[in-house]
Amino acid sequence: MQNNNYNLAKEYIIQKLPAPPTVGLILGTGLGGLAEKIENPIVIPYKDIPGFAVSTAPDHKGQLVCGTLGNKQVVCMQGRLHFYEGHSMKDIIFPIRVMKLLGIEALIITNAAGGINFDFNVGDFMLIDDHINFMGTAPTIGKNDDEFGPRFFDMTYTYAPALKELAFEASAELGIPLQRGVYLGCTGPHFETPAEIRAFRVLGADAVGMSTVPEVIAAAQCEIPVLAISMITNMAAGMLAQKIDGSDVTETAEKKADSLQQLIHSIIKKI
Repeated sequence: MQNNNYNLAKEYIIQKLPAPPTVGLILGTGLGGLAEKIENPIVIPYKDIPGFAVSTAPDHKGQLVCGTLGNKQVVCMQGRLHFYEGHSMKDIIFPIRVMKLLGIEALIITNAAGGINFDFNVGDFMLIDDHINFMGTAPTIGKNDDEFGPRFFDMTYTYAPALKELAFEASAELGIPLQRGVYLGCTGPHFETPAEIRAFRVLGADAVGMSTVPEVIAAAQCEIPVLAISMITNMAAGMLAQKIDGSDVTETAEKKADSLQQLIHSIIKKI
């Protein structure tokens, strides 16, 4: 039944589009505004798509926005699905597999993250070089779906070097600084403890968040090149003498959203 749902979702979406998309986008907390830049938009609520779960996270609209961005046909998730919402891992990666069937050739992911690296500041952008999965599970556990790749697959070049080069080119041209580092994914929804952050730093993490890892794993299995950028919306627990407030995370993301939108738009033009 799940395989059937993938194809039903693909057919439902594709019949609404003038052309197949070549780039997929996933927009994180406070970053959904990029979808408003899409030309000739076709908006498809998740609830209308066979097999799609509905996003419940704050500031996540829960809809696909399809159209033209940077002279490319894009399919954009304006709002993602999180494990902490109670969605299964299969629900979370369902849109990625549908994007694969739609024919995307690259996946660009954004997220809001807490900074662990002492050299980072709130408002920085971090290109994700690699990740650490601290979610305690993986989206490909269970019966393997051969249509989307082999049971055992490599993660070495998951974050595509060629796409990272384009990101740094765009960053330099726009004068938008771009950090780079390792993202660590946790389940949430609570923020991490100061002790956990100290441990994560020892492990080599530069930023921490509650998303992205499942989608990236799914993309790796079906060989979709990935580019991922975190916005550092807060410094992680224990780094500053203050509590972390979820509203501050959203506020920071909204303040810096225009710069990130410019950067993503420029990258898409180069793909």
